[in-house]
Amino acid sequence: MSLEEIITARYEKEISECTNEEIYYALLEMTRGMAKERVSSEGKRKLYYISAEFLIGKLLSNNLINLGIYEEVKLLLAENGKSLAEIEEVEPEPSLGNGGLGRLAACFLDSIASLGLNGDGVGLNYHYGLFKQVFEKNLQNETPNPWIEKEGWLTKTDISYRIVFGGFALQSRLYDIDVIGYGNRTTKLHLFDVETVDESIVGEGISFDKTDIAKNLTLFLYPDDSDDAGRILRVYQQYFMVSNAARLLIDEALERGSNLHDLHEYAAVQINDTHPSMVIPELIRLLMERGILMDEAISIVSKTCAYTNHTILAEALEKWPMHFLEKAVPQLLPVIYELNSRVIGKYDDPSVAIIDENKLVHMANMDIHYGYSVNGVAYLHTEILKNAELHHFYELYPEKFNNKTNGVTFRRWLLHCNHELAELIESLIGPGFKTDAAGLEKLGAFTEDEAVLKRLLKVKKDSKTELKNYLAKTQGIKIDDESIYDIQIKRLHEYKRQQMNALYVIHKYFEIKDGKRPSRPITVIFGAKAAPAYVIAKDIIHLILCLQELVNNDPEVSPYLKVVMVENYNVTLAEKLIPAADIHEQISLASKEASGTSNMKFMLNGAVAVGTLDGANVEMHQFVGDDNIYIFGESSETVIGRYKKGDYVSRDYYEEDEDIQRAVDFIVSEEMLAVGCKESLERLYKELLNKDWFMTFPDFKDYVKTKERMYADYEERMAWAKKMLVNISKAGFFSSDRTIAQYNDEIWHL
Repeated sequence: MSLEEIITARYEKEISECTNEEIYYALLEMTRGMAKERVSSEGKRKLYYISAEFLIGKLLSNNLINLGIYEEVKLLLAENGKSLAEIEEVEPEPSLGNGGLGRLAACFLDSIASLGLNGDGVGLNYHYGLFKQVFEKNLQNETPNPWIEKEGWLTKTDISYRIVFGGFALQSRLYDIDVIGYGNRTTKLHLFDVETVDESIVGEGISFDKTDIAKNLTLFLYPDDSDDAGRILRVYQQYFMVSNAARLLIDEALERGSNLHDLHEYAAVQINDTHPSMVIPELIRLLMERGILMDEAISIVSKTCAYTNHTILAEALEKWPMHFLEKAVPQLLPVIYELNSRVIGKYDDPSVAIIDENKLVHMANMDIHYGYSVNGVAYLHTEILKNAELHHFYELYPEKFNNKTNGVTFRRWLLHCNHELAELIESLIGPGFKTDAAGLEKLGAFTEDEAVLKRLLKVKKDSKTELKNYLAKTQGIKIDDESIYDIQIKRLHEYKRQQMNALYVIHKYFEIKDGKRPSRPITVIFGAKAAPAYVIAKDIIHLILCLQELVNNDPEVSPYLKVVMVENYNVTLAEKLIPAADIHEQISLASKEASGTSNMKFMLNGAVAVGTLDGANVEMHQFVGDDNIYIFGESSETVIGRYKKGDYVSRDYYEEDEDIQRAVDFIVSEEMLAVGCKESLERLYKELLNKDWFMTFPDFKDYVKTKERMYADYEERMAWAKKMLVNISKAGFFSSDRTIAQYNDEIWHL
């Protein structure tokens, strides 16, 4: 049915007479109908991409683009006095993820569908997501983030399983969201839920009874793990996710003709980070329940499951105490004990055991031993895994290790969020880049074309004005679109070093006070959520919010420097921030960021990076060359060496460098304490002074120097526009279509 027909049937009136809400629900119905026509399950082997997070963002416009009807719908609405952009505002953003891991999973589903591969995502249907971030008194507060509506993208199915835990069982229910490929098939995001979930148990903020599993299981993503009740709840969640996924996978394989002995010919499981690791023992257990002997069950599952490692941080590789598993999932223990005994019977090295001497179960170790592939997500990351962090495993299984550098979907991060730039690119090189991102290389022919460079600068200025208006309207924040927009948006974590950017802001504040005014105003924009139990991360947010109040209200400084921390950073905000950025910050401590994906989105939208040689920045640097990216900081080798020797003393740098001293001391100055919380600021001050675990100080001088050079270069407008165009032209490699094609060719073989 057409939009007009649906509106007539639903409301008995014309488009022009409808509210934005009515049009949104009609578009939803139309889009879902069109998606249904493209559902296909062709292909013997099917992928199950299991992930704790899928940060899918709003779906309406992205789906209209992928169905090829965006412009047509936009025009039809405009003819009836309606704005598609305003109708988009009606849609809630699904609260199903947190950061890069979840956004990557969403990009991957889009590419799986767009490449016509047989694969679905599997996760959990969180009712309140991570949390909605609210700023009060310059502090982050967490509140629930509800998104599920009576009518939305979620479709309830008749698929349900009885999932048994220690001492009780829960009935699951599967909900689906259609994932529409660009000009191709529709696949599914399978989200499992419990019908007994009770949203009313949430009290102040996001606190709730963590022991009432039947009522709380799917309320929140990553429940606060600062106590045992929160940690064991994560075990319940993870088992619920994988047990449902395993049952669904077996049922679908049987339907397609498998006899289960050949299950690996019908199914491939990608374990996205360690959260879904229990799928390995659960699949083995379910196969044994159906009469397959343990030896064969282990062999089958080892040919079915593959593992993606997303971190170099040892603390992020999950290790669960055995007593948690005994309580939550006792039925898995015989399998896990057997898997471990086979490992220790074969290898003398205790560091490769699944169960260590402290009775901790190492999820990543289980994935590596009993999966057939282990991949990192950027060249440098994979090399560090092979040569350092997982070297003992690499020596055992060199054939399993491989690299799959991350990518992002260009449909959302260019066609959807930056129409004007997409139109400019299409006018120069045609539409081929929409399905083959390598085609962006052709833009290299225009790097000396002044007319094209001027058009590119105009597109950027329009995006900056749009962001300015959007922030004024939605958050009451005023910024100057003639200023340089210097943006850092990503999960708040010390290794990502938002604290270094904040120290730079303090440094700049003092420079302006001393009369060294920049030739153009600078707007430093942050967007980030800190995990509720991550105290220092919340202290860094507090520092940034205090600086925002102090700097923006200082008449001497604010004409030249503004600080902005956007509230409740999410995909919708990213879609406004990324097209508008002049400079993007990729300043993680070298050797700590697995890949990063905001770097790819910014690059595609013509922003220029200041960054360390970390994660995918290494490959970006290789593609764009020295002139089109601003690299600073110590190398990953130096950093790894420092950790190994344990010889880094932050106080030495503080005492030897006046700029560091002045910036760090300012955190606990009278001015800051007047707008901030003494306890929070003093804790962060001491953390930097006495620990600085992610080595902000050694890189600070180089960072300041590099930023100053960058700001100066920005004034050479044509030369800067050339840098922008080179970045866009070299972004093709970072398409998730390329990443997924590699996963398929080298791992899944769908």
